[in-house]
Amino acid sequence: MLEWFAPQRITWLHRANPAWKGLLMFLVMLVLFFSRDLAFIVVIACWYGGFLFVFSGFARRKLLLLCLPFALTFLSSSLTLALFGKGEHVLWQWGIVKISEESVRSGLIIGMKSLAIGLVSLVLLLTTRPVLLFYALMQQFRFPARFAYSFLAALRLVPIVIEEWQTRTHALKVRGIAFSKGVKGVYERLKLYSVPLFAQSIRRAQRMAVAMEAKQFRMNQPRTYYYETSYSKIDAYLTAYVCGSLLVALLMPEPFR
Repeated sequence: MLEWFAPQRITWLHRANPAWKGLLMFLVMLVLFFSRDLAFIVVIACWYGGFLFVFSGFARRKLLLLCLPFALTFLSSSLTLALFGKGEHVLWQWGIVKISEESVRSGLIIGMKSLAIGLVSLVLLLTTRPVLLFYALMQQFRFPARFAYSFLAALRLVPIVIEEWQTRTHALKVRGIAFSKGVKGVYERLKLYSVPLFAQSIRRAQRMAVAMEAKQFRMNQPRTYYYETSYSKIDAYLTAYVCGSLLVALLMPEPFR
């Protein structure tokens, strides 16, 4: 399952500093969140959509599948606001359905905003290794180690929990256990899955705590890192790209607005 999210090729975007890249993408999403300019949002969506398909290193089919939820969100939010929004310049009305110029514009703004934020977030998620992101946060942004290592430990446990869930499912199938339908079936699944998974998680957390104590892990002492992260000229290229995208969107000629 996790191999599905491995890129086919490594591009320059993967080699950018993860913490700096995360900060830049967060700033873009923050600007999109507060923007009400439709042309600006459309340009950013097109810009980072092309950025995703060219420099993410993933196959187009995978990217289309990953973009599908954001496209559905765009359609649902824009249609809902367009059909049931408020406005003075009514284009068509039938019962509670009321389409106006203002509602159509509001729907397009909200829909494109969700699509653009989704594309920017995919650029960050698909080109950044979580481990390197937290190492970069600790080294470049002085993120506290106790929080960073907590997140890293949680990320490490996710594939193990998924594997245990699959093992539990196969074991129950081999034993011929059938679940009831409806609410009773949900309760039976919770009873047979939750207790073993919680027990294994508690044991694993205890072993991890003992291992960290044995290695003399201390929260507030200077630390060395297995992965060293730093800034490079690639970060300058990425910064120029992000600033250029915002400038192009802001300076879009008036007929396109």
